[in-house]
Amino acid sequence: MLIDRFADYAREERARPLSPEVAHHAKRALIDWFSALFPGVGQAPGVQLARAHRRELGVGRSSLPGMGTTAFPGTAAWINGSVSHAVEFDDIFRDAVYHPGCPTIAAALAVAEDRDAHGADLLKAITIGYEISTRIGVAIQPSHYRYFHTTGTVGCFGGAAAVAALHEDPAGNVTRHALATAATFASGLQQAFRSDAMTKALHAGHAAWVGVTAGCGAADGITGALDVLEGEAGFGAALSDGADWARAVDGLGERYNITAITQKNHGCCGHTFAAIDAMLALRAQHGLSAAQVAAIAVDTYRTAIDVTGNFAPHTAFEAKFSLPYVVAHALLYGAVRLDAFAPARLADDGIRALIGRTTLHDDPALSARFPGMRAARVRVTLTDGRVLEHFAPYRKGDPEAPLSDADINDKFAELATPVIGTAAARTLLDRLWSVERLDVRALGLAALPGTVPAG
Repeated sequence: MLIDRFADYAREERARPLSPEVAHHAKRALIDWFSALFPGVGQAPGVQLARAHRRELGVGRSSLPGMGTTAFPGTAAWINGSVSHAVEFDDIFRDAVYHPGCPTIAAALAVAEDRDAHGADLLKAITIGYEISTRIGVAIQPSHYRYFHTTGTVGCFGGAAAVAALHEDPAGNVTRHALATAATFASGLQQAFRSDAMTKALHAGHAAWVGVTAGCGAADGITGALDVLEGEAGFGAALSDGADWARAVDGLGERYNITAITQKNHGCCGHTFAAIDAMLALRAQHGLSAAQVAAIAVDTYRTAIDVTGNFAPHTAFEAKFSLPYVVAHALLYGAVRLDAFAPARLADDGIRALIGRTTLHDDPALSARFPGMRAARVRVTLTDGRVLEHFAPYRKGDPEAPLSDADINDKFAELATPVIGTAAARTLLDRLWSVERLDVRALGLAALPGTVPAG
């Protein structure tokens, strides 16, 4: 059974040291997760979650970084997983259409702090969670993404595998039953992020919570159906059209997906990134100004248009899922970071004017290569009749053009400093880069500056 293959891999991974390359990428993933977490602390749904769970805070040993408090592991994973997905700066595994960091790291960190685990074990847990969940995600795509939000569904496996890895599991049974139990709680519908609801971020938090409860439950003897992945009424049958389970184990333990993660360079939906990059390239190459632009045409893959084809965004959330908005913002301001979704930018007449000159086109060739390729072509027609064009075959931050370690550091500083201050951000970043030599509690996450959002 598939779960046996995953359990065998997890047992073998726990028994050996991570290679320097894999350990380095696990640290990059951990740092990038904190980059996504901190700016979400004071925003929805973090504010509402802190208020809803206020009677559960200040207990337990699992931190809520940036809130200056703790909770029991399940609550911490639920809140941190949701908060880290809120501002759309979290990582991506492209081939699975999946954000692995939010559910996997939120679950792993909560349990690692609770159990006083060593940092090297946290990195192994993160790696195991990424490897198992990304492969399950690849096996069920692209049909799964038609209706389901992969981070909410497949994220349950990432969290469960990571938490199981933090428990003693010589026979692999904790991993087996953690994954089996997690499968039946997998959920998250696409409709949730086609409106201005808070639910999309909660998908990641729920997956992290499932990971904690399934993993810790399995460690104390709770069992699951071990054929739940490939069974005739199981996860693959229910949530995809013909899951290709051979892809789930291809290269497992030999080729590490954690070394091929996309780290976001823009603070919005990843389906818009190639078009943003193409517009930024045209802006840089030709010194474009909005006054020169008569029309903008974006050719991209069908899913990008389905998810981000909103020509009338009114809120920050809607704007993050509006390809016309972010492309117009990139042309006008030269970047799409957090300030792109401030009230003044949402009301910017210049952005609205450019949106009105923008069209989106489904390119069949690009659609056919989704999800393994996320490309876009931007054509700008100038008022003097000239046409400028740039094709972005991948996105900055993708494995073909990864963010450097310096880029990761800069992103962390930009997003963490406003929340916890310059000194605390520098100290935490230094500790995260050397986490394999520390106990997880030595990161001092609960003591970071911050307060529970009052709402």
